[in-house]
Amino acid sequence: MGNKHFKNHTFVICAYKESPYLEECIQSLMNQRIKSNVIITTSTPNVYIERLAEKYQIPVKINNGEKGIVQDWNFAYEQVNTDFLTIAHQDDIYLPNYLEDFLKMVKNVQKPLIYFCNYGEIRNSVEVDENKLLRVKRIMLKPLEWKKLWNNIWIRRRILSFGCAICCPSVTFNKRSIKHSPFEVKYRSDEDWQAWEKISKRKGAFVYNRKIGMRHRVHEESETSIILNDGARKKEDYEMFCKFWPSSVAKLLVKFYSNSEKSNQME
Repeated sequence: MGNKHFKNHTFVICAYKESPYLEECIQSLMNQRIKSNVIITTSTPNVYIERLAEKYQIPVKINNGEKGIVQDWNFAYEQVNTDFLTIAHQDDIYLPNYLEDFLKMVKNVQKPLIYFCNYGEIRNSVEVDENKLLRVKRIMLKPLEWKKLWNNIWIRRRILSFGCAICCPSVTFNKRSIKHSPFEVKYRSDEDWQAWEKISKRKGAFVYNRKIGMRHRVHEESETSIILNDGARKKEDYEMFCKFWPSSVAKLLVKFYSNSEKSNQME
């Protein structure tokens, strides 16, 4: 890798309509210390996306099939031919060390399933690396700071049994281990938690990097904020908790979990 280019990884940007943050996301991928492939997928092709793709010489693949956030992620996943892929959300940014850190950490791992890193947020254009929600997630993931526990199925399922601490856009998938997209269309708000739960049953490593490698943008137009505002999440939260707990415990956890979700909403 003397030329600082890793050809076996792809950043696939899911672009939707005309996000004012898309160019910043593209630039963060272009500014990686170690370069890799970048493609854009969209189910809403438009001149804005076309112009940015042309400016940065990025191929665009159009989803003419079923529409929706999960369908778009599934389409993105299937467009990638490299062994490793990261679904980059158009509003988020990746720090220059993201791919470099990924390569260092999976280098000697026999069978990585997913790699994911610590993350910060962007709120009202301000970088936020410390708040209540982030602290809770970091505490939940603490056991995975020990490399010896990366392959421990019981540990990662215990972590997931209390909620989704893994930030979806921070995840790099190993397509050798997970050939097809793990996201299920029936989920609209917990599609990421559902995917980690599904993958957690497999033999292999959940490789966790405690260093911040990307920042997730929280704003009123984001899909997460829209879902939280229409109350669609509680039903799915209950279904997810029932994968780990008896229904009576699941109901209690949903109440607690819904309060913590308020942190995702804009002040």
